[in-house]
Amino acid sequence: MTTLAAPSSALAPRRAWLADLPVLLVAVVWGGSYLAAKGITTTHTVIAVLVLRFALVLPVLVIAGWSRLRALSAPQLRGAGALGLVLGGIFLLETYGVVHTSATNAGLIISLTMILTPLAESAVRRTAPSPAFLGAAAVSVAGVVLLTQGAGFTAPGLGDLLILGAALARTLHVLLMARIKAVQDADSLSLTTVQLGSAVLVFAVLAALPGTGASPWAAAADFGVAQWAGLAFLSVFCTLFAFFVQMWAVRRTSPSRVSLLLGTEPLWAAAAGIAVGGEHIGAVGLTGVVLVLAGTAWGRRAAG
Repeated sequence: MTTLAAPSSALAPRRAWLADLPVLLVAVVWGGSYLAAKGITTTHTVIAVLVLRFALVLPVLVIAGWSRLRALSAPQLRGAGALGLVLGGIFLLETYGVVHTSATNAGLIISLTMILTPLAESAVRRTAPSPAFLGAAAVSVAGVVLLTQGAGFTAPGLGDLLILGAALARTLHVLLMARIKAVQDADSLSLTTVQLGSAVLVFAVLAALPGTGASPWAAAADFGVAQWAGLAFLSVFCTLFAFFVQMWAVRRTSPSRVSLLLGTEPLWAAAAGIAVGGEHIGAVGLTGVVLVLAGTAWGRRAAG
């Protein structure tokens, strides 16, 4: 049975930080994505916004990396295309979920990815996750719970179940990036381009179906300057930058390490809510911030 790809050797501290820092930046921009998505998306414009979000950067990627894109082999194209289908599912679940629940609930539930990934990785490898890593993840999740309690956790609903599905899909995506042999040595930019193209195709097909909401063109026509700025943030930073970095990092460290770092996303979501949205988390929430940071630092060492 094919096993998950693992780093050839333990990263030195300096190299580890060089790999970890971009992933932390991804967590920061994803934390800000909840406010941005809520600012431009409604129930009737989810698919339209997703088409615009992905299509905005796709032509630039294709033109910039055309020669490397043509160099991809058929197995690499198939592997990246499959990853793109999972990516499309992630964004459908996540965006519909955010529309139907609070950003607080979404941040908490999505953070379960950092527990689900090492458990799934261990199941595939048929090994038990280390007690230290599980302990670190538990501390981080406890911190997220306290953090979200500071802003008021509401009763779970449909949106929460959709976000839970997104967390499961995120776990699958991270594992597949490390497991599909064909993509291991391929150019990261080209693989990202194929993934985004595959996801855009899914969204475009859905947008063409009746009853799926406003068309991308109608949604774009209603956008003002603030909405276009929000869309640019989601497209360039939360999509292009984020998934390029994730694919680059998971092949240099481990799926568990990447997921733990991305698990700080609720922390940055809270920071965005406080700084931009005017939210207050109180002493309980601040305690959660400390636990998230401590758990993540512990988990980084445990994941090696």
